[in-house]
Amino acid sequence: MKKNLTYLLLLMFAAVASCSFTNKSFETNDKDKLLLDLIAYVLEKGHYQPKDINDDFSVSVFDDFISVVDPTKRYFLEEDIEYFEKYKFQIDDQIKNTDISFFNLVHERLIKRMAEAKVIYEDVLKKPFNYSVEETINIDYEKQKFATSKKELKERWRKQLKYATIDTYDSKIADYKKAKNDNKFEEGVATSVKDAEKQSRESTKSTLDDFFDFVADLERKDWFVQYINTIVDKFDPHTYYFAPDDKEKFDTSMSGKFEGIGARLQKKKDQTKIVEVISGGPVWRDQQIEVGDEIIKVGQAGEEPVNIVGMRLDDAIKLIKGPKGTIVDLTIKKVDGSIEIISITRDIVELEESYAKSATVKHNDKKFGLINLPKFYVDFEDYNKRNAATDVAKEVERLKQEGAEGLILDLRDNGGGSLRTVVEMAGLFIKDGPIVQVRSSGQRKEVHDDKDERIQWDGPLVILVNELSASASEILAAAMQDYKRAVVIGSKQTFGKGTVQNVIPLENIVRSNEHGDLGAIKLTTQKFYRINGGSTQLEGVKSDVIVPDRYSYIDLGERDQQNPLAWDKISPASYEPWDGYIDYEHTVENSMKRMEGNTQIKLIEENAKWLKEQQEETIVSLKYKDYKVELEKDKEKINYFKKLSDYDSHLTFESLKYEKELFTQDSILREKRDRWHKNLAKDVYVEEAINVLEDLKANAINPSKLVSIKG
Repeated sequence: MKKNLTYLLLLMFAAVASCSFTNKSFETNDKDKLLLDLIAYVLEKGHYQPKDINDDFSVSVFDDFISVVDPTKRYFLEEDIEYFEKYKFQIDDQIKNTDISFFNLVHERLIKRMAEAKVIYEDVLKKPFNYSVEETINIDYEKQKFATSKKELKERWRKQLKYATIDTYDSKIADYKKAKNDNKFEEGVATSVKDAEKQSRESTKSTLDDFFDFVADLERKDWFVQYINTIVDKFDPHTYYFAPDDKEKFDTSMSGKFEGIGARLQKKKDQTKIVEVISGGPVWRDQQIEVGDEIIKVGQAGEEPVNIVGMRLDDAIKLIKGPKGTIVDLTIKKVDGSIEIISITRDIVELEESYAKSATVKHNDKKFGLINLPKFYVDFEDYNKRNAATDVAKEVERLKQEGAEGLILDLRDNGGGSLRTVVEMAGLFIKDGPIVQVRSSGQRKEVHDDKDERIQWDGPLVILVNELSASASEILAAAMQDYKRAVVIGSKQTFGKGTVQNVIPLENIVRSNEHGDLGAIKLTTQKFYRINGGSTQLEGVKSDVIVPDRYSYIDLGERDQQNPLAWDKISPASYEPWDGYIDYEHTVENSMKRMEGNTQIKLIEENAKWLKEQQEETIVSLKYKDYKVELEKDKEKINYFKKLSDYDSHLTFESLKYEKELFTQDSILREKRDRWHKNLAKDVYVEEAINVLEDLKANAINPSKLVSIKG
């Protein structure tokens, strides 16, 4: 994609040289206005599908910026919103004229209201909460209106604080009862129910004090970045402005040096959610935190945790990140609604664990191969160094030498990566032909072909995907599906990210700059299309054999993001479907029949539906007795679904010969692989993939083609 980035920069620089916006911006001598002008210009000239900045755009920015700075509606009053509304249809004009009056107004009022809120919560938390009264709270803040008076606002704070405290109260009560039964009260343990209530309030106050201290340290520029990104977010969910410090963090992450817990976080309203677990990182190794979980509190090695609900993402990340070897205590709200405190030792991601790895699978006296690929990795500075395509080719060859009769390529949770590696990897399984089509805004499509006629593997092939398989993973799965080369097993549809982004330093767009580093913008510049002409955007890849998982009904995909680009189609590329052995329709039909009668699959489906119900439940009782009853019901259900992990496919997994030889010198590698094999044996999706491979082999149209290699 570097060629496209260079072209884009030259195009914009040429336009800048011939227009007047740079002079106008510098005359204002205001960095914020310059930044707004630059961002608007780059979006208009460089984005794949620029938006019309009109009154509708203005209303959307207005609503979203208010939501960003006050997601739980506990700062602004209705009168504030009415005061702001004079700008509701003017923001588009302000953007075009580099006017930041709306931002200034909201920012000034926010600082004032937050100072008042500090007084409110301090006053509320002086008084005990009565957990015996009948009352509830609706935590769907998005549908609530703003308070009409300070009295109503204080009542809202009271309920929110009681809700924030009740879980701590429950923990304090449990500790108190245990200590009372054991007749042993350690330091910090409540000595009565009244003391437990007091301690829980003090804990909530300490958390809020820390949060407001964070807010006090924020500068005006920090809030302005939030405003800029509210505007940028209107174009699509992957276009993003990086302030100078954030750009450095992004560069570090792209280089593969992840120091911290090894997870990517995203802010959704007032929630900080895990949206990606980085292969090889501490969270990945620990296996207790998963995509969809919410971090609600962060503590440092046993210290009192800080509640990050409603906190800006950047500030939450500052608490979570830290030097290698230090411990962070995360209070996690699991996707099933349960609350757990999980301690993670910060570390640097083990790059080795993000690479392709393989195993043999034995079933019915037959041997198959499985390759797990966490991402499509590459060294962008030197492609000849280790990359996903060459590594997978090596693993395929090793599996052939071990006598594998069929191959599973596991792309579950693979968020993508290098386009070039996808094209080369797809070429391992077909003779030659197009793999993916790419189109830039206003330009003709570009077809990326496999031109190498050699076939590394022409035996039975299954590709495993799920809702978190995205981007490059979707390209590969789609190509193999269009060629009818492989059977795709997994979720109803994959993530649906069919776009390409480039990071453009803003200093490259201006000839001179007196304001210092201006940061960078990650800009959507291209769109992927399948060789059949359909986009992978939004719709993703629909599996041939649909198998439910616990994420089936949870909002995780591109379609659940804000302002995603639409699905569309272009003309198909010229290609010939695989003319090999696959009795495609019969194989898929057999698999679907097996899935219908599988008790493990039925339990997974039941779990997925229950998780969706939990997420949709927004009314919470603040009466402790009722709250506790619901808590116990949830725990019973969680324990019921724990039997999912008891499943045994009775498949046997083994490392390849070359890896076994490494075990004599690397006991840690042996331990990692043993753990991986143990998890695979519980994996019903892998089991069905093996069944499909056996069907493909049994129903082969031309069995003599099965494990040959050309060239």
